[in-house]
Amino acid sequence: MGRWGTASWRAGARRRLRLSTGGVRASVVATVLCVVAALPDAGAAAAATPSGAPGGYAFAEGARTVAGGAGTADAVRLEPGATYRSSIPQDATLTYRLELDATTTAYVPVTVVPPADATVSATDGIRVRMQDADGSPCSYGSARFGAGLSPRPVTALAMREIGKSLCQAAGTYYVVVERVQANAADSSSSGAAPSSPFSSGAWDLELAPVSEPRLAKAAATDAPEAWNSASPEALTGEPRRRDGAAGFATARALGQGVWQARLEPGQTLFYKVPVDWGRQLHATAELGSSSQDGGYVSGALNLSLYNPVRGYVDDVALHYSGNRKTVALEPLPPVEYRNRYGNRDEVRGMRFAGAYYLVVHLNGQMGDTFGHGPFGVTLQVRLSGGAHAAPGYAGPSEPRNLFEVTDRDRAAAATGGAGGGGDDTAMKVLAAAGIGTGSALLLGLGAWTVAARRRAGAQIRVSAQKPTT
Repeated sequence: MGRWGTASWRAGARRRLRLSTGGVRASVVATVLCVVAALPDAGAAAAATPSGAPGGYAFAEGARTVAGGAGTADAVRLEPGATYRSSIPQDATLTYRLELDATTTAYVPVTVVPPADATVSATDGIRVRMQDADGSPCSYGSARFGAGLSPRPVTALAMREIGKSLCQAAGTYYVVVERVQANAADSSSSGAAPSSPFSSGAWDLELAPVSEPRLAKAAATDAPEAWNSASPEALTGEPRRRDGAAGFATARALGQGVWQARLEPGQTLFYKVPVDWGRQLHATAELGSSSQDGGYVSGALNLSLYNPVRGYVDDVALHYSGNRKTVALEPLPPVEYRNRYGNRDEVRGMRFAGAYYLVVHLNGQMGDTFGHGPFGVTLQVRLSGGAHAAPGYAGPSEPRNLFEVTDRDRAAAATGGAGGGGDDTAMKVLAAAGIGTGSALLLGLGAWTVAARRRAGAQIRVSAQKPTT
């Protein structure tokens, strides 16, 4: 064997080493996936974080912290597709800025998170508006805590819609956020408790601006006037445990089925349901019976629905006296682009495909009346109607792929994973396992990989020492 023959053999040996270790890596991945599949409800392990505690809210990982401006002159710029964290003092008004073109619809959902032990009135909450550079309003939105008087995350939406009579030019736009909180005089006249000294501090905010491109071709602008409004038959079968997450960004995926969770008083759980174009969503929530007799809580359980841009669609609350009780969202129209031209929130909100958020809140007053729980809640989710193709956008949304349902989203709905966004469920589950089976498995596989590399390397060295001819 000459010099070129020896070099060729060594190159082949190196290729065999790569193939050998590549096979090891493939075996490692396959083994990890098999172990993850064998774990009971892998998504639950990934979702179980301290942020799920009563009153806590899980802000988007990597959210940039910004300070809202006192006016337009010092308004910080927001970029569609990014998520921001901010805070708003009592009686304050904050301003944020966007630069928009003349062909894109922009949405800015603002979630306000009061402290868990704040005392709130029914009219407390936030108001938001979008306005152009001249101060002309594009839209208004608001969110209140309601008659349950229980502090929880609530979301209001500001937007600039293409095809309307106002706010159509390219340029600078402003999102104005105002905190609304009843004072002592207002509370005494309405019968509500005045805000506590603690709630007079700043409340956290999460802002998640979104852009929606125009359509490549003109579409119908007549909103549906009627749809199947009959209540579907109750689903049968054993409920499956599916604990929710503590924020929009970490919402737990749900598909059609009967799901159970346990909530403590004051806790809010977030779920997301992938709903494709043409599909119709039905949802109910049931609060199980209590072992304690007597008592009554108004607005004991609240079920809210938000669309893929976190825009409000519908909500319903049940009043509780200790007996099992169920409430259902209003019959909603199938998801269609033309729903945005409707006259009602529940029609306009069902304007695009994607992840629809079910948000479940258990009133904090349940602890004083029926004990500290946790309390069993059962969700029924049903999807009806046939899916069809998207209307045909002229470009991508920001964040990307927001207005579509992928195979990964459908799989996540079945398993309880996070769906889109690059979530590696297998690795998150192993990380959540801590110093247990996951760590032992990874250490063992790592040792296996190192040993395999050493064996393959030794074979090359031995062969390379053969004398050339």
